[in-house]
Amino acid sequence: MNPLLSKFATPYETVPFNEIKNEHYLPALKESIELSKKDIEKIKNNSEAPTFENVLEAMNEVTDRLEKIDLVFNNQLVAETNEQLQKIAREYSPLRTEFSNDILLDGELFEKVKNIYDEKDALNIDQEQKMLLEKSYKAFVRNGALLSSADKERLRGIDKRISELSLEYGDHVLDETNKYELHITDEKELSGLPEMALEAAQMTAREKNKEGWVFTLQMPSLLSVVKYADNRELRKTIVEASSRKCMNGDSNDNQKILKEIACLRHERANLLGYETHSHFVLEERMAKDPGRVYEFTDDIFNFAKPYADRDMNELAQFSKSLGGPDEIQSWDYAYYAEKLKKEKFNIDDEILRPYFKLENVIGGVFEVAKRLYGLNFREVDNIPLYHPDVKTYEVNDSAGNFVAILYADFFPRSGKKGGAWMTLYRSQKGEIRPHVGIVCNFTKPTGTKPSLLSFGEVTTLFHEFGHALHGTLSNCKYASLSSPNVYWDFVELPSQIMENWVFEKDCLDLFAEHFQTGEKIPEEYIKRIKESSTFHEGRNTVRQLGLGLLDMEWHTKDPSNVKSVEEFEKEATLKMELCPHIEGSAISASFSHIFRGGYSSGYYSYKWAEVLDADAFEYFKENGIFNQEIAKKFQNEILSRGGTEHPSILYRRFRGRDPELGALLKRAGLKQNNA
Repeated sequence: MNPLLSKFATPYETVPFNEIKNEHYLPALKESIELSKKDIEKIKNNSEAPTFENVLEAMNEVTDRLEKIDLVFNNQLVAETNEQLQKIAREYSPLRTEFSNDILLDGELFEKVKNIYDEKDALNIDQEQKMLLEKSYKAFVRNGALLSSADKERLRGIDKRISELSLEYGDHVLDETNKYELHITDEKELSGLPEMALEAAQMTAREKNKEGWVFTLQMPSLLSVVKYADNRELRKTIVEASSRKCMNGDSNDNQKILKEIACLRHERANLLGYETHSHFVLEERMAKDPGRVYEFTDDIFNFAKPYADRDMNELAQFSKSLGGPDEIQSWDYAYYAEKLKKEKFNIDDEILRPYFKLENVIGGVFEVAKRLYGLNFREVDNIPLYHPDVKTYEVNDSAGNFVAILYADFFPRSGKKGGAWMTLYRSQKGEIRPHVGIVCNFTKPTGTKPSLLSFGEVTTLFHEFGHALHGTLSNCKYASLSSPNVYWDFVELPSQIMENWVFEKDCLDLFAEHFQTGEKIPEEYIKRIKESSTFHEGRNTVRQLGLGLLDMEWHTKDPSNVKSVEEFEKEATLKMELCPHIEGSAISASFSHIFRGGYSSGYYSYKWAEVLDADAFEYFKENGIFNQEIAKKFQNEILSRGGTEHPSILYRRFRGRDPELGALLKRAGLKQNNA
């Protein structure tokens, strides 16, 4: 019996990873699609007048059945993939896309939805039901329900092709990351690298049956070289390899693929009556249109650029004083910035790492959640896992009621894509509680040391845990509206606000203690963390804005005229450039957020959400960072509400007003009179 097609007979009805095999996915999908088609026919053939219950809620049941399989498959594809799974995906994804189109392009089904939508003002339905109706109606209209038969067929072809190309793009990025090795046999070349980084590289070498040290493009390994290696050629070698990822003219080259994706998105938008892909996407975002995103980007850029120039000039002078280059190259930036930061603030990651043992940080973030939202986390060992590294926790509220299951997966491996993300294995719906996951790529334990996090990794854990809280505390009637199913430029608020706690003494005192002595992090270190929090924030802001601008440039123009990915990218981000361009490089070729993930025309949302999170955290600081009254408002108006109302309304209800830019500029040290 296919375990994906029956009720999960596991603790908390968690995914039975111990039973599911690769060969189960396609049969489960195909059978679910066939059952769903029959259910759709029943909805269409129902002779009773269309109602919210017999159309909208019935359609929702169809969606929920397929989501059960999708969540398992798609999560495995990025967290624990293999060649067989990637091959299955090339059939799975087009099938899934085709069935979605079968629904959204079905004229009879749309007519029933439209009949209900046209009568919406007369219906006796609540706010969440109104939002489900509006979202469902828009999904049909925005995905081709009003097109001619010929245009519907073209849309199907476009969607199928995009799904195939996106998978291929992601496979290339993962393969290119996994295959790269910087093999060093002479220890003299590794001057400057911390002991833990050397141990990790030795461990990697042993795993690959090699002598010496092996560094990879996995982020912990890459960063250890670029931040600490005194050998400039070593830094240059690995930075160039990372920058030219999927740009090398071989089987993993993504240039043709990303151009085709961009062209197909543009054609699709035109087919649906939109000027560009960005116009299509942003219609359902807080920003609303591309002009507002460009305006927003320029507003912050104008504050940040003078500070970014100051940062880079200061760094060049510092480098020169140490006998380094006059002009900072990409492979110099992190190395000299780390040294300058240590000189100015007497603080760096290697000083702080001993105080950030992974297990302690996990305990700390759990304690923050307890103080804010009354949540308790208990590790459980009876839940099937997809990899031995994964840990699972039962989440209960202060009254002992079951709230959620949390999966935590922290270390890099060959079958796992880079970066960090939050995911769901089961959505919250009514009385059904969610199963939430956080996935990261942190420094692994070595033979002599536990996993000791950099301060950046600590903030990443808090960030992803913020997403997890959004999913955990969701309290909605319908899965499609439950958290974190919100506008893309609102979804980063719950995650980014959590990062703020890491800079506060009252928070760090909860968990930051030396992994060997148990000594609490010295107050002087906390002071230095706070003082250094705005270090090179001008440069960091401009870099983030540059990535968002690149995304917008790909999606606000007709990309069919792009001859060279590299030249297009250079021109698109010229005003944001802070280091000389690396010939033969283009981040577009490995920019999975926009060509494999869901961030196309949405990468700006990280900075957009920073305005929200800085403004919201200011509210906490004014009343105490563990103020339960403010936390309850944040839970009730933001975290629990999902996409049941427009985010501007939810934020205004929480804060009492619209967000203001001032809190972000203050936090970043970008004073408004910087000109």
